[in-house]
Amino acid sequence: MFRAALVDPQIARASRGLWGDAARRLRRNRPALVGLVCIVLFALAAILAPFISPFDPYAMNGSSLDAPSLTHLFGTDLLGRDIFSRVLYGAQISLFVGVGAVVLALVIGGVLGAIAGGFGGRIDGVIMRLTDVFLSIPSILLAIGIVTALGRGMVQLMFAIAVSYAPTFARLLRGSLLALREADYVVAARTIGASRMRILVRHMLPNALTPLIVQATLVLATAIIDIAGLGFLGLGPADPRTPEWGTMLVDARRFMQTAPHIVVFIGGAIVISAIGFNLLGDGLRESLDPKLKR
Repeated sequence: MFRAALVDPQIARASRGLWGDAARRLRRNRPALVGLVCIVLFALAAILAPFISPFDPYAMNGSSLDAPSLTHLFGTDLLGRDIFSRVLYGAQISLFVGVGAVVLALVIGGVLGAIAGGFGGRIDGVIMRLTDVFLSIPSILLAIGIVTALGRGMVQLMFAIAVSYAPTFARLLRGSLLALREADYVVAARTIGASRMRILVRHMLPNALTPLIVQATLVLATAIIDIAGLGFLGLGPADPRTPEWGTMLVDARRFMQTAPHIVVFIGGAIVISAIGFNLLGDGLRESLDPKLKR
C-alpha cells in the first residue's frame, strides 16, 4: 500500500510505453474520437451493407426522383433506385479501393524509402530524383493518366491511387531513417559488426514507422475523395450502374434544382468519411508526438 503511494507518477507514465501513452492521450482528444466514430460508422455501413440495405441497389424500387420518406430514407434516383441502399454499397467500394490503395502505396513507398534511407549512396539519389518527378505531378492528374492508360476498373483505380501516393511514403520513411542513422543504438549495433540489413530491419525500421501510420490515416481521407473524383470524371467502375459515390454524383448533378437531396446525401457521405479520417489522423499525430507528452 505504502509502496504504491511512493511510485513516481513519471515512472508510472513511462511504464505504459509509447503506444499506451498515445492511447491515453487519444482518448482525451475529442475531435479524434469524433473522427473515430465517423470511421466506425463508415466501416459498418460498408461491411453490413448486404444485411441492412432495404433494397437491391441495382433494381427499381419506386418512382423516379422520389423525395426522402419512411420507405426511401434518402429518396430515389432517376431510375427509381433507392439512394440509401446505393450509398451503403458505395461505402464498400470506397473502403475496399481506398484501404487497398493506401496499403499498396505503403508497400511500394516503404520499400523504396527503406532502400534509400537505409543504404544511401547513389541508389538513394536515383530513388529520390525519381520520387521528385512523381511528386511534381498533382496526385489526381497522375491517377487520371494511369487510369486512362490502363482502362477503367476497380483494380486499375486502386493501382493508380497507390502509385500517386507511394512517393509521399517513400520520402517520409527516408527522412525518418536518415534521422536515426546516428542514434546511439544504431551506432552501437554498427560498432559490434551488425550488417546494414540487420540494422535497418531490426533497429531502424521499427522506430521509423510511426510517421507512416499517421500519414496513412491522413492519406485515406484524400484517397476517398480521389476515388469519388475519378468516378465523377467518368474514370470509375467500368459498369455505370455500379453504386460508386462519384459516379452517382454525375447523375445527381442534373437534378440540383428538382431533387437536391440526392447530391446532399451522396456528398454528405463523402464529406463525413473524409473528415473522419482527417480528424483521427490529426489526433494520432498529436498523440504520438513526443513533444506533446504530459
